Amino acid sequence: MNPTMTTAVHFTVAYWCVLAAALLPIVCAGLAKWGEFGRPASQGGYDNHQPRAWLARQAGWRARANAAQANSFEALPFFIGAVIIAQQLGASQAWLDLAAVFFIFLRLAYILCYVADWALIRSVVWTLAFALNIAILFLGYR
Repeated sequence: MNPTMTTAVHFTVAYWCVLAAALLPIVCAGLAKWGEFGRPASQGGYDNHQPRAWLARQAGWRARANAAQANSFEALPFFIGAVIIAQQLGASQAWLDLAAVFFIFLRLAYILCYVADWALIRSVVWTLAFALNIAILFLGYR
């Protein structure tokens, strides 16, 4: 490379959104376990020796937060792939960044709807996020 020519390489907003999407399952897991860390496992508190068994015994909003964690992991590979493919295809960075940010907002809304047990709205939000992910994939298509 010519030393007088430099190319600025930076982490795009869309790439930061990939990081945010990767952290969402951890947020859901923390939410499912919220308030149970201080109680002994013998009294129903969080059991770090058998975390999956403990989560499987949960009901209500804790169980839904755990389900949101699983769905967040499921949505992650497609989002990562869509962002990378769009970037490689030369998508408009502004549009890609905007779409990625909107995807994160939709996923946050999805988690809220799941935990709050707003099933119909949750399904609508999931569908919008999935459709947006498809749109992200094709942003650079020519």
